[in-house]
Amino acid sequence: MIKIVLNGCCGKMGKIIVETVKNFPNINIVAGIDKYPNMKYDFNIFTDIKDLNVAYDVLVDFSRPEALKDILSLSLKNNKPVILCSTGYTAEDLSLISKTSDIIPIFRSANMSLGVNLLNSLLKKVVPSLYQNYDIEIIEKHHNQKVDSPSGTALLLADTIKDSIPTETSYVYGRSGESKRNKKEIGIHAVRGGSIVGDHDIIFAGTGEIIELSHKAISREVFAVGALKACEFMNKITEARLYNMDDVLGI
Repeated sequence: MIKIVLNGCCGKMGKIIVETVKNFPNINIVAGIDKYPNMKYDFNIFTDIKDLNVAYDVLVDFSRPEALKDILSLSLKNNKPVILCSTGYTAEDLSLISKTSDIIPIFRSANMSLGVNLLNSLLKKVVPSLYQNYDIEIIEKHHNQKVDSPSGTALLLADTIKDSIPTETSYVYGRSGESKRNKKEIGIHAVRGGSIVGDHDIIFAGTGEIIELSHKAISREVFAVGALKACEFMNKITEARLYNMDDVLGI
């Protein structure tokens, strides 16, 4: 049995993971962490991560980037792997994650959906064949309460595209006024509204034709399933380094 601690257990994703884990008989949530414990679960909830006194195998974080330092400190103290599912990390945060992954195993993905990560892998294969003759634009859509923009997933896809193009490119975040496009641009556009779970479209616009790659998250359960699959994977890991969904998928 894999024993996990869930940070952000009372948030939107935390609640869904608590429900989804019922479909994973080999995983058990032994404790939760949340500053605002407004749910009743069959495990203890700690309002301060420093008070956690429960033995566990993997820590899963679905909270806010501000919690990063405390999460890594706890994981270092216990010498346990951590799965980071939050987005909106600063360059300083990413540097800290990288350095800490030299000491303990860390899993980080901008999107926990298996489908998004398969799409990201597909981009690595098709972009080198398309970039010369097609303009590339990314459109992401999320609910009206999402804090960061553009989404971490949009940046994940954009970075994959950028890394797959041998020539210099630059990001353009939305357009207004005179905005004639140049070939070096990768456009990134954010839509916020209603209860959209998460849509991502990559448009390759050529002369006389358009190719689109899309992923639409219909339910947040897809992110919970991905996080729990990552738990199964990370529980077997002993080598300290930075892991992502490609490792889980065997890509």
